[in-house]
Amino acid sequence: MSIKVRYFASLKESVGRSEDDLTITGLLTVHEVWNLTNLGKPLPENILAAVNMEYVEFDNIVKDGDEVAFFPPVTGG
Repeated sequence: MSIKVRYFASLKESVGRSEDDLTITGLLTVHEVWNLTNLGKPLPENILAAVNMEYVEFDNIVKDGDEVAFFPPVTGG
C-alpha cells in the first residue's frame, strides 16, 4: 500500500521536509501514519489532518493511494 504524506506551513519546517512516501501493508489510522513518518516526534497539539483534501479525525483509516496532509490551524482576518 502506498500513501503520500505532506506537511504544510510551520509544520513542514519543524519536521524538516515537505513530504514522505510511505509503503506499508495493512490498514493504518492517520495517527499511525504520523507515528511511522515521524519516529520520536510526538503529534503536535492543535494540528489538523486531511485525507484526499478533506478534514478527518486522527482515527480515520487510510487506504492505498490516499494522500494524508498535516498542517497547523489556519487563521485569518
